[in-house]
Amino acid sequence: MKVICEIGIQTLLAFFSIWFITRILGRKQIAQLTVYEYINGITFGSIAATLATDLNQRTWHHLIGLFLFGILTWGMSYISLKNDGINQLLQGEPVIVIEDGKILEKNLKRCLYSINDLLEQLRLEKIFDIKEVKYAIVETNGALSVMKYEHLEVPTVQDLGLVTSPKAPFCSIILDGKIIKDNMRLMKIDEDWLFMQLKAKGIQDIKEVMYAAVNQQKEIYIDVYKDHAGGGEKTPL
Repeated sequence: MKVICEIGIQTLLAFFSIWFITRILGRKQIAQLTVYEYINGITFGSIAATLATDLNQRTWHHLIGLFLFGILTWGMSYISLKNDGINQLLQGEPVIVIEDGKILEKNLKRCLYSINDLLEQLRLEKIFDIKEVKYAIVETNGALSVMKYEHLEVPTVQDLGLVTSPKAPFCSIILDGKIIKDNMRLMKIDEDWLFMQLKAKGIQDIKEVMYAAVNQQKEIYIDVYKDHAGGGEKTPL
């Protein structure tokens, strides 16, 4: 029983330590890992796993190592922001691999990209003919950015000279049958208005609603647990 309690406590320490360090490092640690962040991310997991299950060493030994790696990762990110030279050294630089519809083989090898890798990334961008590509660049995180020739680009609304009505993002007001009152106040609507919208869709009980959202134009989207109850519709006020 004592061993189980110790493992439980150490697991909680590992979990909240990783959570705390990740919050300090910011969203970039999750969304776009640099090389050293990737290395440290693996190390975090290894140390945290050891911290959760190792009863032979003292807990604070593992915690010190965990936080030292967190400080190191933060320090490298900070230095990279302040010094372009170090940032380039640590993260590398974007490399052009296609120019004017021609593959630059030497640059492709620098990125350790094979032809198949390149073609796969182009297909993901819905490009099946290399001659359509004016520039393709391998970014520092390994992703491929593509610029097509101007005459092959999809025209925008502005290019076509069309007049469009402004759009506003939707804000959740019901999740799993529960009203989110803070969002209701943010969108300047009350429960009377909400229930009126639900009744118009034949919904009598708020618990029938899995998800509902509204925008500033008072358009409401409603999705219910049972599809035949009239969910998944957007209704303007």
